[in-house]
Amino acid sequence: MPFNLPIFLTWLRVALIPIFVAIFFLPDSLLLADMRNITGAVIFALAAVTDWLDGYLARKLGQTSAFGAFLDPVADKLIVAASLILLVQLTRTPGWMAMIIIGREIAISALREWMAEMGTRKSVAVAYIGKLKTAAQMVAILLLLYAGPIVPGLSTLVLGNVFMVLAVILTLWSMVYYLRMAAREFAGKKIDL
Repeated sequence: MPFNLPIFLTWLRVALIPIFVAIFFLPDSLLLADMRNITGAVIFALAAVTDWLDGYLARKLGQTSAFGAFLDPVADKLIVAASLILLVQLTRTPGWMAMIIIGREIAISALREWMAEMGTRKSVAVAYIGKLKTAAQMVAILLLLYAGPIVPGLSTLVLGNVFMVLAVILTLWSMVYYLRMAAREFAGKKIDL
């Protein structure tokens, strides 16, 4: 297993997950609710930045690896799933939205793995629609974690859930897109089920 700065940043993202979740369950005597929200949002933002930074550094420093390519999306999906489950627990977003997003992540990850085994993973490589979905999802989660004032009269919970609805729409759209790309590969091929 290689170890370099990009992989360290990815492992850091994984290590932040239990700390991030624990912040929201601290008693008020240790950390007031507003500070829990701010701290949790900052940790999530830090994780989002390391997601971009580890990929950038891996390419820039020539330190890409099969292990890094495996670990990076796993770390992303773990922190997103933990965040969504936490937001449902805190009643800041509906459970059905979290289930759609988490379910899609599992399904597309499995599809990518299957396509990789068939030697056609590139047909379900990350597309622009997937990047839009991720951006909407990250903004939604960040706003819902923060749950504080940004502009008088504008609730981050309402705005966060607007972005969450957008993320759900893009999640379903991107899933259909990836499934169609995979179906093109399957057309005319004998597939062992």
